[in-house]
Amino acid sequence: MIITRTPLRISLGGGGTDLPAYYTNSGGGFLVAAAINRHVYIALNQNFDGDLLLKYSETERADKPEDVAHPLLREALLLTGVSDGIEVSSMADVPAGTGLGSSGAFTVGLLRALLTLRRQTVSARHLAELACEIEMNRLGAPVGKQDPYITSIGGLTAFQFSPAGEVDVNPVTMADTVRDQLEDNLLLFYTGVRRSAADELSSQGAGGAGQGAARENLDAVRALGLESRRLLEDGDLDGFARLLTEQWRCKYERSPSAVHDQVDRWIQGGVDVGATGGKLVGAGGGGFLLFYAEDKPALRRTMEDFGLQEIRFGFDYAGSTTVVT
Repeated sequence: MIITRTPLRISLGGGGTDLPAYYTNSGGGFLVAAAINRHVYIALNQNFDGDLLLKYSETERADKPEDVAHPLLREALLLTGVSDGIEVSSMADVPAGTGLGSSGAFTVGLLRALLTLRRQTVSARHLAELACEIEMNRLGAPVGKQDPYITSIGGLTAFQFSPAGEVDVNPVTMADTVRDQLEDNLLLFYTGVRRSAADELSSQGAGGAGQGAARENLDAVRALGLESRRLLEDGDLDGFARLLTEQWRCKYERSPSAVHDQVDRWIQGGVDVGATGGKLVGAGGGGFLLFYAEDKPALRRTMEDFGLQEIRFGFDYAGSTTVVT
């Protein structure tokens, strides 16, 4: 039995600038993200029937990888050369399609399990690149590089994306007391709305992210990401928190919709009761609200009145790991 555990993530600044359509046409992208201690688990075991038994939201049996319907499972099996005789099951602490990078975490955890089965050891960076190869190149999904990288590496991390697609990885340097305060005062609330990040990005025209108004919007988002890292490293958490709302304003402008109208009312409601700032996490269209608030009871009461469920979390510094072999 092999079991892997891979963290989900929250974007803290610059989200969206990891899209190839943006960073290849604008001099590069930049963002800050944090892995959190909510996880995707992949369990892999020998299948004595000799075929492929795959359990996720559905159950599949297939004689060979080419016959597998689930695209991520199919491509991961083909990439790693695992062709038969296994059972794969997946579980997660949070539902898919909620803006916390579950697709990237699933792919990274699955690859780690399959490579462990093949007795191959790879670095976190290489694992992230393999996941990007599957999602972005083999499947052509309109997604960015953030999720595979932060879920592989973990921690509170800054990523710079060159026009050629190279990724520079640096931990955000913070005093322990500031890091603890940040972790204590960040809160997540589930909107109850689920969606596919790839579908959401397609509807937003992610392919045009490097052109016109979309590029100008993401230029501003990149600047906010760079400023977010500076404020975090300087220990100015109130300044950082106010940028969360500015980032939300950019996303709202980039993809107005009835759902985002409601999200805007929820975020404004949180700020009205004392949250220093708030944003929607992920590609948009639903998912989780992220707030920074020192007066947490007032914010929790308001979100409860809105019917939004809180998900407690902390940071995860281990990244994707194999917990059972």
